[in-house]
Amino acid sequence: MLYRENGQFKTSYRADQQIFPIRQDRIAIILLLVVAFAVVPALASDYFFRAILIPFLIMSLAALGVNILVGYCGQISLGSGAFMAVGAYGAYNFFVRVPDMPLVPAILLGGLCATAFGILFGLPSLRVRGLYLAVATLAAQFFADWAFLRVKWLLNDSPSGQVGVSALQVFGQPIESAVSKYWFCLVLLTVIALLAKNLVRSAIGREWMAIRDMDVAAAVIGIRPMYAKLSAFAVSSFIVGVAGALWAFVYLGTWEPAAFSVDVSFRLLFMVIIGGLGSIMGAFYGAAFIVVLPIFLNQFLPALASTFGLEISTAGVSHAELMIFGALIVWFLVVEPHGLARLWSTAKQKLRLWPFPH
Repeated sequence: MLYRENGQFKTSYRADQQIFPIRQDRIAIILLLVVAFAVVPALASDYFFRAILIPFLIMSLAALGVNILVGYCGQISLGSGAFMAVGAYGAYNFFVRVPDMPLVPAILLGGLCATAFGILFGLPSLRVRGLYLAVATLAAQFFADWAFLRVKWLLNDSPSGQVGVSALQVFGQPIESAVSKYWFCLVLLTVIALLAKNLVRSAIGREWMAIRDMDVAAAVIGIRPMYAKLSAFAVSSFIVGVAGALWAFVYLGTWEPAAFSVDVSFRLLFMVIIGGLGSIMGAFYGAAFIVVLPIFLNQFLPALASTFGLEISTAGVSHAELMIFGALIVWFLVVEPHGLARLWSTAKQKLRLWPFPH
């Protein structure tokens, strides 16, 4: 009874087009933001910030960008790790080469570098689709790996191949503690997620979904496939590039090209599949699943083995994580191909009718 929309009448187009038209959803989102901004920093430990919350926020942002391209526009991409790398190294070069470059503009400029890179490798989407497009975007991953290993100028002529940043500041405030890094990532994620939510509800978002459903029919009704596909690559690459800059600057601090290998691309794709294709909230569900599950298994499996008088090595835990992780992905693909977001949507529909399911 608490989730009914009865009596929530709309008297204007503005009210009818709200992001969260149901009052209960608006209240829940406000409470969630209050908890995230005020309650969590007061209760969480330093380990919880650095090992779980900060990686979760950054990976949620990256999965959000991938979901725009794969879930909303239907363009399969395996080059997300390359877009993260371009965003990270682009932001790094602006940060160290331009005197007194602020942190936020450097991160945004890194995102723009990833945008240009994404558009370049998105051009094959105008001619190919499906598996062929996936292979074409995978070429971006190999090209980025080669470039950041061979072109030393991109690494500021670092002889070891490692680069790093320090003394990060935003508006004169240092970003060094775990709490300050968490707040910085949370603010960027909140702003970009809100913009993405509005974008997918706009005309360009409807064009993406029309291209995803049937590009030939979309072209017949006047949608330009070239503009729609390349704009999806541009927006997705920008968000993923910003996430890559945050991953390098805020989470790692010091990194090398291997930090953005092809494994990262597959992890991001798995986040979108598990969380839910074509869903903004699905990016958060998928990131939570991918980030939290390995940590949970790393703690749970040794404890489970000890209850039976067994002992499991660190390598055994690592192999078991991979097996369980793969089995869960297959299970989601078979049982609920629309991901965790669909399960939540189904639960909301049932709440609207409860306790009168007729």
